[in-house]
Amino acid sequence: MRNIVILLIVFLIGIAAWFFLRGDGFVDQVTEARIEQALLDNQVPAPMADCMASRLVDQLTLGQLRKLERAAPQEGESRVPLSTGEAMERLRRVDDREAIETVAKTAASCGFDLMLQRL
Repeated sequence: MRNIVILLIVFLIGIAAWFFLRGDGFVDQVTEARIEQALLDNQVPAPMADCMASRLVDQLTLGQLRKLERAAPQEGESRVPLSTGEAMERLRRVDDREAIETVAKTAASCGFDLMLQRL
């Protein structure tokens, strides 16, 4: 009887883990919301932030998203880089070329899509 209870508990934990970790599951929803909020906090317009967040959550790993957090302004830096040098320094802190390229491509794609919607 004890083995059946243990097996049932493991089964329920497995189902819960699958629900939370699957695509469009709880983790993806929370991550997408955090990405969108981070973009909004950095002055990205709401339609652009919504578009980018939904795409970035599918294209980047959690590790890459954490690396992108390094681009956030540090103490003494303005919210938006005031020079090319400051922008480059923030990109160097990320230290993940693929993540940076993905964000740039996603921004360009979303910008283009939003522009076409206005025509």
